Amino acid sequence: MSDLKTLPRDDFTIEQDWPAYSAEEHGIWRTLFHRQQEILRERACPEFLAGLAGLGVAADGIPDFRRLNALLGAATGWTIVAVPGLVPDDVFFAHLANRRFPATCFIRRADQLDYLQEPDIFHDVYGHVPMLMNPIFADYMQAYGKGGLKALGLGSLNRLARLYWYTVEFGLIRSPAGIRIYGSGIVSSKGESIYCLESPVPNRIAFDLLRIMRTEYRIDDFQASYFVIDDFDQLFAATQPDFSPYYVQLQAMSDLGPETVTLGDTVLHRGNSAR
Repeated sequence: MSDLKTLPRDDFTIEQDWPAYSAEEHGIWRTLFHRQQEILRERACPEFLAGLAGLGVAADGIPDFRRLNALLGAATGWTIVAVPGLVPDDVFFAHLANRRFPATCFIRRADQLDYLQEPDIFHDVYGHVPMLMNPIFADYMQAYGKGGLKALGLGSLNRLARLYWYTVEFGLIRSPAGIRIYGSGIVSSKGESIYCLESPVPNRIAFDLLRIMRTEYRIDDFQASYFVIDDFDQLFAATQPDFSPYYVQLQAMSDLGPETVTLGDTVLHRGNSAR
């Protein structure tokens, strides 16, 4: 994509400049899209697949945020805002609290199809935005943003970040057909889309709010543990109480390693690397 024509605004937003994408960049999107569609057909949750269809996110090429926003805004009142990359925590949470999802504009190179250290437009738009078409999940994301602003003031952001990681990024959900994927970090990854459901290595543990906020996570490998919600109502309900007492309670608890299984866990599958 061509160099940005404008500097970030005070809220770190920029213009997407959709006409500047090259044919090669659109081709990378198409490659990623086709690959994930095949993998996710029987692995992603129905809500994700419905959101993808409702937005009309397709293999044509990188989507224009203006077109997506017309559909997303009508469905749940959310808007995608373009940002140049990762933004400060307070800016990120403020956007979420106001039903704005910050999405990067660049797309990975052809030699980065399987792994990219920082989120690109495929991760942000293909991975995150379809779930924002679901009213309950959309409300959860807004509540998370408000909670993030509060956590910053209480010095407890590391605890809350774990909730985002194990739900929004790497969450699994029960369905009548079995456990399915809703986390954006999984649905945008070829390898982890298969690994999270089919590998005997990771733990799959029923959702528990405080347990998750005690659990460290991996940023450079597939997850050692995944947490499984019953439904999105359960996830939204977990964000309703004031978290301040939780943060106090967690100060007296030790952190848990990513592969740890505790006596209090409801274990759906104990991984073969668990300890």
